[in-house]
Amino acid sequence: MWNGRTISVILPAYNEAPGIRRAVEEFSSVEIVDEVVVVDNNSTDGTHEEVALSGARLVQERRQGFGYALQRGLREAKGNLLVLAEPDGTFMARDIFKLVAYAEDFDLVCGTRTTRELIWQKANMGWLLRFGNVAVAKLLELLHGGPSLSDCGCTFRAIRREALDRIQEQFTVGGSHFLPEMTILALQAGLRVIEIPVNYRSRVGESKITGSLKGMVVTGTRMIWLILRRRLTPGRPCRARRARQEERPDVRVP
Repeated sequence: MWNGRTISVILPAYNEAPGIRRAVEEFSSVEIVDEVVVVDNNSTDGTHEEVALSGARLVQERRQGFGYALQRGLREAKGNLLVLAEPDGTFMARDIFKLVAYAEDFDLVCGTRTTRELIWQKANMGWLLRFGNVAVAKLLELLHGGPSLSDCGCTFRAIRREALDRIQEQFTVGGSHFLPEMTILALQAGLRVIEIPVNYRSRVGESKITGSLKGMVVTGTRMIWLILRRRLTPGRPCRARRARQEERPDVRVP
């Protein structure tokens, strides 16, 4: 608990058996963390069994996709402050103190992995990936009136419960480009957003998203298209909200 607010850490997991238990233990050891929620996204390598031994709360998300797993975790977590992270050892659990300290004044606190002094040896943040992250983040910053941004794809972030309630029904992305959508929706809703530097270490295993040049290009392209599309069609209600409106025509969708 931090200043009267309970804290949930959400870890999306797809075939993360080698490092998941250690990650859970590291985040659970932070004294202000009240619960760790692991979202198993159809793993086939024993991730489920490792989580069962870790003490974390395990939930399942059958829809395949990084964004779907994070959305499920945000729905399931019980805390007043919700922290998204990774189960692969790349993030340092004690950096949660940085996120929640800024959460006193901001609704969404995003980490950035591009601060050169905090990129650890052998971390998956070479010059090309670092440049790409900064370029895409600056595009988001320019088109959506954001604060200074340098990494719109960093999972490690904290959002206040009341802020999440204002944007959660507008999520549409189930894939790897979910995180910039979350940031854009927060900015469109007038939420207070800030980005702060966090440690970025080498990971256990290989990245499913940016572990190859092809993965980097595909993910970057999806992020750029999302940023442009959201700029051209701001405030467009998602399909789920439109479906609910059709079922209940007496309720107006804002």
